[in-house]
Amino acid sequence: MIRFLIPFILLQTLLFASFGGIILDKKTSQPISGAMISDSKITVKSDLNGVFYIKSKEKTFHIKSYGYRALKVGAEKNLSKFNLEPITVKALYLTFWGASGNSKTMKKILKIIDEREINALVVDVKNEYGSTLYKTSFKQANDFGAHKKRTNRDIKKFMDLMKSKNIYTIARIVTFKDEIQASSNPEYAIKSDDGEIWRNHDDMAWVDPYDKRSHNYTISIAEDAARVGFDEINFDYIRFPAKTGLKFSKENTQKNRIKAITQFLDSAGKRLRKYGVYISVDTYGNILWTKDGDNNIGQTVDSLSKHADYLAPMLYPSGFASGSFGKKNPSSHPFIVIYRSIKHIQNIIEPKRVRPWLQYFKDYAHTKMYYRKFEVNEQIRAAQKLGTNGWMMWSPSSKYHSNYFKK
Repeated sequence: MIRFLIPFILLQTLLFASFGGIILDKKTSQPISGAMISDSKITVKSDLNGVFYIKSKEKTFHIKSYGYRALKVGAEKNLSKFNLEPITVKALYLTFWGASGNSKTMKKILKIIDEREINALVVDVKNEYGSTLYKTSFKQANDFGAHKKRTNRDIKKFMDLMKSKNIYTIARIVTFKDEIQASSNPEYAIKSDDGEIWRNHDDMAWVDPYDKRSHNYTISIAEDAARVGFDEINFDYIRFPAKTGLKFSKENTQKNRIKAITQFLDSAGKRLRKYGVYISVDTYGNILWTKDGDNNIGQTVDSLSKHADYLAPMLYPSGFASGSFGKKNPSSHPFIVIYRSIKHIQNIIEPKRVRPWLQYFKDYAHTKMYYRKFEVNEQIRAAQKLGTNGWMMWSPSSKYHSNYFKK
C-alpha cells in the first residue's frame, strides 16, 4: 500500500511546496524518515515515507540524516528524489602539526586510508593554544595572531585532496580553552581568586563560557571551517574547567553552566545551518555514568543530545578509575569499557548518534601496557556491536599501525 501512496504524496508535495521531494538510502533505495532538510534559516524533517517539503525562496538546501553523508542540492535542478550515502565513520586523529602539505605523518595516514578501512580524518582547526591550522577569514582571530603558527598554507589544496579520496573530514575546534583569545581579551578570560587570569596545569588560559563574545569567536572560526568544506565540526573543551574557586561573569551554578553550553550549541547550530555540516561534541567518558549533576563542567548526556548531532565521549579505558566496571585495571578490559558505557546511555541517545573517541596510546593509569592490535580492535568491536556512528582513534602523535585495521 505504501508503494502506491508515495507517488501521490510526492505529487501533492511538489505542487504546494517551494521545494520538496523524497529522500532515499542510496544503498537500499528505502525511504529515510526524520532526515533534516535546511536552508539558511529553517529546518524541516522528512516523514515516514521520506517525503518532505520546505517553503523557502532560497536556491540551495542541505539534507542530513544520522549515519549518512550530508547532501547539498540546488532547487533549480527540480529533482524529486535525493539519495543519501550511508557512512560509518572510521576516523584517525591528525595533529595540528601533521596537517601540513608536506607532512610525512599525513602521507603515512593517507596510505593507511588508501589500503585499509579508515574513511575519515579529525584535523585540528583550532588547537588548545588557540592557533588556527590555516589563515581563516575571521579578522579578529588574525588580529590576535592566531594564524601565525599555522601549519597549512593552502587549505584549498588540502581540502581538494581530501575530497578526491572521498575522506569524511572533521574539524576539531577547541572551544573555551584558548590562550590566544584569553590573553588578548582579559576582560572575559576566566580569573582566579586574586583577579588575575587563571591558567591550568599546562599554562593555558580559558575564556568565560558565560560570555557571548567567547561564543562568537569560536563559532566564527567554525563557520570558516564549514565554508572551506569540512563535513563536520567537532567541538572539544566545550565545557567549564574542572577546577573550583574560579571567577566567572555569572553565578557558577549547575543550571547556569548547562544553559551556557547549550546556548553556545544553539548559536552554533543556527550559524552553521547554511553549510550543512554535522556538529559533534566531545565529553569526558565519566559523563556517561553521572546520574545527577554536570560534574561541575556544564555537560550532561541529556542536555548535549538535544543540541548536537553526535556525542563523542572520550572512552579511553585508562581514564576510568580502578574498580570501575568491577575491574581492578579497566585498561585491561577495553571491550567492556566501551560496550557498557555506550549501552548505559542508549535510552537517552541512540547509539547511531554516538561516536566514541578510542584509545591508541599507552595505558598511563594502571598496568602501563601498550595498546596494540588486540586492545584497539576490542574497542572497535564494542562500538560496532552497538551500532554506533563509528569511532575516532586518538593517538597524540598521530602515529598508527596499518595492520591494526581491516583492509
